[in-house]
Amino acid sequence: MDLYEKILNREESLAVLGLGYVGLPLAVAFAKRVRVIGFDLNKEKIALYRQGVDPTLEVGDEAIRSTSVEFTVDDSRLREAKFHIVAVPTPINQDKTPDLSPVVEASRLLGKNLTKGSVVVYESTVYPGVTEDVCVPVLEEASGLRCGEDFKVGYSPERINPGDKVHTLETIRKIVSGMDGESLHVIQKVYDLVIRAGTYPVSSIKTAEAIKVVENSQRDINIAFMNELAMIFDRMDIDTNEVVDGMNTKWNALNFRPGLVGGHCIGVDPYYFTYEAEKLGYHSQIILSGRKVNDGMGEFVANAAIRQMVLTGKAPRKMRTAVLGLTFKENCPDIRNSKVMDIISVLREYGVEPVVSDPWASEVEAMRTYGLRLAGLDEIRNMDCILVAVAHSRFAEQGLAFIDAMFAPGRPQEKVLIDVKGMFDRKEAAQRGYRYWRL
Repeated sequence: MDLYEKILNREESLAVLGLGYVGLPLAVAFAKRVRVIGFDLNKEKIALYRQGVDPTLEVGDEAIRSTSVEFTVDDSRLREAKFHIVAVPTPINQDKTPDLSPVVEASRLLGKNLTKGSVVVYESTVYPGVTEDVCVPVLEEASGLRCGEDFKVGYSPERINPGDKVHTLETIRKIVSGMDGESLHVIQKVYDLVIRAGTYPVSSIKTAEAIKVVENSQRDINIAFMNELAMIFDRMDIDTNEVVDGMNTKWNALNFRPGLVGGHCIGVDPYYFTYEAEKLGYHSQIILSGRKVNDGMGEFVANAAIRQMVLTGKAPRKMRTAVLGLTFKENCPDIRNSKVMDIISVLREYGVEPVVSDPWASEVEAMRTYGLRLAGLDEIRNMDCILVAVAHSRFAEQGLAFIDAMFAPGRPQEKVLIDVKGMFDRKEAAQRGYRYWRL
């Protein structure tokens, strides 16, 4: 009987290391079919899961309460599993180089508990070569086992889109790879248990690693193009969204829009790709240019807001300002690498200390990560400038009447509304007399 059959018959277990936006949905999905051990170093997070609370909002409290996942912070429990999925984050350093410490430490911890006959699959986003050249040596050293003889490895890049309830784990086709035909066969069959859209096997681990960083780099470049257009059109007094709407009437147009590009994937993955390319002697001409544009959008938006404040005839530092939204994208509680903080930092340089509110973000995480106090939406009153940074559906659904209640009484033309994602109707904003600006 092969490993797949033993897992299916619950004679062997599957373990997921790292229970965040990627690992948690994986663990919960697999637990419907097999025995799952869910491991994370974060004791607070594990305590919440055991209480039936999902702070990621990816699967929901009901799914956490009913799941059979065995949540633990005890790494020795990993010895009970033969199929391991590593889903820890891979951030970047201050100098934009890859920070592989989370995946290296996860490999070391797993290696200490690895047993013969195991399969280890990495889902963390890395540049081509990391799994075999960085992670495998750590696994071997910590375990005393030899890769290829005592255990096998593979790579299957995560494709989860946080906050997206349509394109979920089960409905997105899964790239799978293994170090050899045997490992690929087992890995594909195991993932096929939960991926309704099916799996897509590729010839090597490096190919699978490349697919992940390239698909996000491509999206990053496309958004950078739209952001550059937005900066140009701002100088030409042309509405970028109207241009894009017109362009999209053609069948082959790509519906990308300008905006802030943060988070743990698109804002990070291109740096992983170009880092390895530069080590091989190639300096990126396009990818890093796109990153430079996108990394500068927070400053561009903040400067636009300051310009609109000045046009009211008031000193920006004396204007009560609110920023709505802190998460890196709409309808999602994830605040990692949020480019909204770039906006806030530039506003502070002008003496503007904005009140920040986000109904999706955790007050504890905002304080822990950015030292930022989040206000309730009911506290946003008597404002002179409102900057809507994140397109949460709650903001869009309540419309401009919701925004109007946040402004101080006074002449409409003195009320500045910065609509980063173009959620609101431009004509309605003009009818209300706001000083309105959007990307």
